[in-house]
Amino acid sequence: MTRLDPQVVAASFGAASRGYDAAAWLQGAARTELLSRLELLRAPPLAVLDLGAGTGLAARELKRRYRRAKVTATDIAAPMLEVAGRHSRFWRPIRCVQADARDLPFADASFDLVFCNLMLQWLTPPDDALDEVRRVLRPGGLLLASSFGPETLRELRTAWAAADDGVHVNDFVDVHDLGSALARAGFAEPVLDVDRHVHHYTDVRTLMRELKSIGAHNMDVRRSRGLTGRRALQRMEAAYETMRTSAGLPATWQLVYAVAWAAGERGARQESAGEVHIGVEQLRARLASRRK
Repeated sequence: MTRLDPQVVAASFGAASRGYDAAAWLQGAARTELLSRLELLRAPPLAVLDLGAGTGLAARELKRRYRRAKVTATDIAAPMLEVAGRHSRFWRPIRCVQADARDLPFADASFDLVFCNLMLQWLTPPDDALDEVRRVLRPGGLLLASSFGPETLRELRTAWAAADDGVHVNDFVDVHDLGSALARAGFAEPVLDVDRHVHHYTDVRTLMRELKSIGAHNMDVRRSRGLTGRRALQRMEAAYETMRTSAGLPATWQLVYAVAWAAGERGARQESAGEVHIGVEQLRARLASRRK
């Protein structure tokens, strides 16, 4: 059973569309990391899907890199796609399609590459979306994805736990569960790794405003539908203050990265146009070298 309300997710990100890029520093960092992994491709893809495209910055970069590719940006929030559409040019067109990732309006085996930056965490569990990604990927096609891990906002979650018994922070899937979901969906040898960012804030309300500005506030179906009481908020703020360091109030963001291939002809080494090949051991070696 999903713990996030899809309608609330769509409305939340739609409302955040105008000022999203100015506040989405973490999304930018994750996007840059995912884009760096495109260097492992041995042949340029001819059909690319940016799933959960948001304001279209990744789609724009993917079109710049793969000029001959048909790039499609899809998102559940129409206002996000309105912003994304501004990156489309007649000489570098980007097709924008509003859709739920769990029910994609595309034919089977229609993409070589699916790029999915910080979207899967809003689908819990992610199985239905991963089933759809596997369906629209051609055999041997590549999925590059990132998601929030369960340590994300752990300080805020701990502070709220000291204030009341409500659900105030979204839960996120851990790396092992995401790997299992990829395998269930029919992806071969998924490679996952974890990174962590700690950002500091002057006060907790600054953090909460940032979460709202990027559409990432509490969307759990178990959340209270009424206003949070002043005393509970004050207790939460007091609890968070006990974690203050010289740099400010810390907020942890755990990022999970996944590279996975649609099971099928991945082992083949043909170099024909449109086929995407990537070496498992090469990726693992590269990721290991980054940790040193």
